[in-house]
Amino acid sequence: MCNDYRLEVEIASIVEDFDDLKIKIKTPEGTPNVPARADIKISDTAPIVRSVEGERGVGELVNRRWSWPGPTKKPVYNFRSEGREFASGRCLILTDGFYEFTAPEVAKQKLKDKWLFTMKGHRWFCIAGIWRSHPEVGEAFTMLTMDAGEDVARYHHRQIIPLTCDQWADWLDPNVAATDVLKYLPKGSLSVTRVYPPPSAPTDEPALAL
Repeated sequence: MCNDYRLEVEIASIVEDFDDLKIKIKTPEGTPNVPARADIKISDTAPIVRSVEGERGVGELVNRRWSWPGPTKKPVYNFRSEGREFASGRCLILTDGFYEFTAPEVAKQKLKDKWLFTMKGHRWFCIAGIWRSHPEVGEAFTMLTMDAGEDVARYHHRQIIPLTCDQWADWLDPNVAATDVLKYLPKGSLSVTRVYPPPSAPTDEPALAL
């Protein structure tokens, strides 16, 4: 499951892209300070665009914590989408790539192999998410997941849900059924690059993640 993602695109450029799509971005807390980050990890603060009740084509850009504590205190950083409608609390998680990890293929390598997924035809994209208020950490967001599609299945049996730019306005609109938005991308929509071990190390096809 995704526990690490990337955002290196400038936030001002992202806002311009939303404007080109006729999605108005409000900044009720001011424009977030979002430095380029190769790794955004569980419990980090990161930018999301959340829906505005009663306003189609409008979103609020805010910085929020990734994950809230679950009943056992483990962080809820991924959340199953199957069978749920998400009539409120929808958000777009801004990213230009997400990571998956597999068992090491290189002999005596201690760390897992790290793979970066990016979306073809998109300089950056969004991951479907939800946000909620939690009494311990305040407002926080989590990524929605589903069974892995063809581009991810060899790396993990579940995946987060990347959304193309033509899906963003629909996900921000709770009147649009979740099942109409949370769908698999066509095969080949995601590119994958090995981040670790570095390219100079021996590489083989990855084993299925456990």
